[in-house]
Amino acid sequence: MLNPRRIDEIVTGGLSRRAFVATTVGGAVGLALLPGAASAQAAAKPGSKPTEQPLAFVSIAPDGTTTILCNRMDMGQGIETGLAMICAEELEADWSKVRTGFGDQRGAYVDPLFGMHLTGGSNSIKNSYGQYRELGARTKAMLVAAAAQRWGVPAASLTAANGVVSGAGQSAGYGELFEAAMKLPVPEAVTLKDPKAFKRIGQPTGLVVSQAKSSGAQAYGMDVQLPGMAVAVIQRPPVFNGKVAKLDASEALKVKGVKAVLPVPLDRGGQGVAVVASGYWAAKKGRDALKVDWDLAGLGKPDTAALTKQYLALARTAGTPAPKPEFQADVSGWSKAPKKITADFFFPYLNHAQMEPLACTVDLKADRCDVYYAAQMPGLDAMALAKTVGLKPEQVQIHVQMAGGGFGRRATPASEWPREAAAVAVALQQSGKPMPVKVIWSREDDVKAGYYRPMTVHRAEIGFDATGKIAGWQHRIVSQSILKGSPLEGFGYQKGVDGTTTEGMRDPYDIPMHLSVHHPDVNVPVLWWRSVGATHTAYVMETLIDEIAFTTKQDPVAYRLQLMAGNAKAERHRLALQAAVDKSGYGKRKLKVGQAWGVAVHESFESVVAYVVVASLKGKGKDRQPVLQEVHAGVHCNLCVNPKAVEAQVQGAAIMALGTTMPTHRVTFKDGVVEQGNFYDMAMPRITDAPAVMTVSIVPSQDPPKGMGEPGLPPLAPALANAVARLTGQRQRELPFRFA
Repeated sequence: MLNPRRIDEIVTGGLSRRAFVATTVGGAVGLALLPGAASAQAAAKPGSKPTEQPLAFVSIAPDGTTTILCNRMDMGQGIETGLAMICAEELEADWSKVRTGFGDQRGAYVDPLFGMHLTGGSNSIKNSYGQYRELGARTKAMLVAAAAQRWGVPAASLTAANGVVSGAGQSAGYGELFEAAMKLPVPEAVTLKDPKAFKRIGQPTGLVVSQAKSSGAQAYGMDVQLPGMAVAVIQRPPVFNGKVAKLDASEALKVKGVKAVLPVPLDRGGQGVAVVASGYWAAKKGRDALKVDWDLAGLGKPDTAALTKQYLALARTAGTPAPKPEFQADVSGWSKAPKKITADFFFPYLNHAQMEPLACTVDLKADRCDVYYAAQMPGLDAMALAKTVGLKPEQVQIHVQMAGGGFGRRATPASEWPREAAAVAVALQQSGKPMPVKVIWSREDDVKAGYYRPMTVHRAEIGFDATGKIAGWQHRIVSQSILKGSPLEGFGYQKGVDGTTTEGMRDPYDIPMHLSVHHPDVNVPVLWWRSVGATHTAYVMETLIDEIAFTTKQDPVAYRLQLMAGNAKAERHRLALQAAVDKSGYGKRKLKVGQAWGVAVHESFESVVAYVVVASLKGKGKDRQPVLQEVHAGVHCNLCVNPKAVEAQVQGAAIMALGTTMPTHRVTFKDGVVEQGNFYDMAMPRITDAPAVMTVSIVPSQDPPKGMGEPGLPPLAPALANAVARLTGQRQRELPFRFA
């Protein structure tokens, strides 16, 4: 048997504690944080980095069952299958025997480019494509070497295919060779396949876990069960950062099954009350029976109506200039242009609304802490958890679970929800009742006390002529910063501007734009939301470009192509747009009366998605609602590893984006308190809202792949809005849509 200690040394790279911690979290200030963590790995001898060790990622049982670990968290985007496909391609594994699993917070599982643990930014396939190809190739080379050693023949005389090494009149399955192979040196250099020889990459492939998910057998973070485990829920203050002034737990303690009622620290300095019980229902009933007076003195109490007025006023004043040169053009000519558009756009706070609410299970011992949850940033979390429970980072073990959705909610830079769960475990220990505990957030808990996409206002002042030539585009954005004050501030907060706020502006159109930003401080915790800044920048850009085309009586597709002409960076946009146009029949078929075309194209996270949609209206007057009849997507993500997964991602993103246009799809505040509670007052799209026709056309490419978890969302809402404008003559300046 392989030595477990050796496996652990390989996973951590045989690192010292200091180096281990640096590699684990990129310096806890990873992404921006410790650029040295990534550069140190890059400078290491090939084949020696923790991220290059086959034994950390691949295990093969004697019967040939091959398990390939995913260095990220899968929340439905299918990366556990995608990364396994990449590795299995070079490994020449028998795909029918491939299984998948997850890594943890150790150094082997950092993003190889960022040097920290991160599932986000649609980076999984993009950043680990080369890594997993090399892992597969190195593993295969070691298996072949082991067979050559066993048979006493040159390795070059042997071949490997479908999980078997053959040659010299003999053959052996990978399972027979694996243990001996893993004792051999890891090769420094390996020869990778010519993409033309790919057998698995590029083939539509169902998820390895599809059967488990469809049958209900798949376990998620919410499903973790440990012996002697209790369940806890937390009563949080009605206003963020509130504290307990007075607590009466007498009635809660009378509820059958309630074991303890404990004050606990919350994220950002607030305080809550944990009710610990034998199960969720008892904990919830106990929480309902609590009597808590809250200290809310001195806290900001955000109010959506007041914030809207404040943001609109700020948008009329110059903000901090966006630091990129393309945003600092001379736009003084806009006011003298013969045609003008002045428009204010409003986007509300949004909850992530993932199907599986948050849950984190903590098993705290004197010298070890095991934590079970769907972790998007386990390295950063491990550091925060170690501090919370008073242990060393290497004494914390995170068991990454499959997630039932996430959209960014599970990646809080402050490690908010796992820290809160750990705080409950600490409180139980201190109260003399140590036990494993699962802390559960209900849907209402997350809607009323979670993190949100920032509320955002845009103001555009555009001047152009009768041909659509833009003389100047003055633009201002008002939005809270996601990064400012967080451990990731150095990553994208430059010269007073949060880059996540401005991403998606201007490109791919070579137009003179001046962009500035206001970042107000508001007592609302904000976080990235699927496609981050592109959720609002794509909408603004693509509806305004469409409006200029309409005003100047030009075809919206032709006008976009005209603006892209001569811009080499826009080639992928043109191809994606053309793919959607060709599939939809745009310009070649006549729509039914009461239907209209809508078009939009946008790049986010280095992938381009274009939509051509067909929409109609139902209802009358202010009660009118759009009906999405057809959606045709054109996708350029470079090499497509799994077309089936890309299709699913685009379809899901389109439906999620459709939700943002629906009445009541928003989070609002009154006197500091969230007004929504669940799906009944925060509209979500249902199956009856889905279009009857939805196609996804992927542009062929052999260039290294880009991400697809997020890019399908941004262009859908503007494409629908553009169709609605043609049906009503009314431009939708806010989400969700509002009809006059």
